[in-house]
Amino acid sequence: MIGLRDVQDFCAVAATIKDSQALAGLMAEITRAMGFRHFALVHHVDLKSAAGSVHIVDYPPDWVERFQARRLYASDPIHRASHRTHVGFAWSAVQSIIPLTAADRSILAEAREAGLGDGFTVPAHIPGEINASCSFAMGPGEALDLDQLPLVQLIGSFAFEAARKLSRAGQHPCENPSLTERQAECVALVARGKTDWEISQILGIGQETVIQHVKDARDRYGVTKRTLLAIRALFDGQISFADVFGR
Repeated sequence: MIGLRDVQDFCAVAATIKDSQALAGLMAEITRAMGFRHFALVHHVDLKSAAGSVHIVDYPPDWVERFQARRLYASDPIHRASHRTHVGFAWSAVQSIIPLTAADRSILAEAREAGLGDGFTVPAHIPGEINASCSFAMGPGEALDLDQLPLVQLIGSFAFEAARKLSRAGQHPCENPSLTERQAECVALVARGKTDWEISQILGIGQETVIQHVKDARDRYGVTKRTLLAIRALFDGQISFADVFGR
């Protein structure tokens, strides 16, 4: 069991961590204190295809080997479920988040056979970055302490941020294109399927001005298609789904 003071202490130490090995040790300590047996801080991507990705894992080695060999990063049901929510969830409740296929149930059964019981996953979604998560797992047959899960959520969020900072240390920051306020307004309306004329009427500006704003936005992203422009702007957080579907 842990309390709020334990969370505060963890955050203070995590903020000073200088390497992945030290963070792994800190994670092992807090994982045991919370009553879990294993943890995983990961970006949901093949390590070979994404430099600087987070991968600090304390799962049973046999399961880690199988997971990597079968490249389950995108198809793993726990990972997929985490893409559908911003709050932590128990693995036993995953079927309430996504429909489980026969393949999904087989993966979960294999994980149990490898030594992973129920668990709790905290999603990590940052615009413009690969989806990720921090997960904690019990042993087979062990029950989650439901009263402690809000604190586990906090630990998971701060743990991933510490890992993310380590993975980006020494790298040159990648500057995402930045849209002006008017360009973002035009792109949001493009995402709604509006024509240049319709956008001009909605915003009260000339159609040629709209065309220029959209062109400038495409140039900033280096894309030629309006659909791809809207997708990129959504992915980078330049516009939101609320902008597209209306508040």
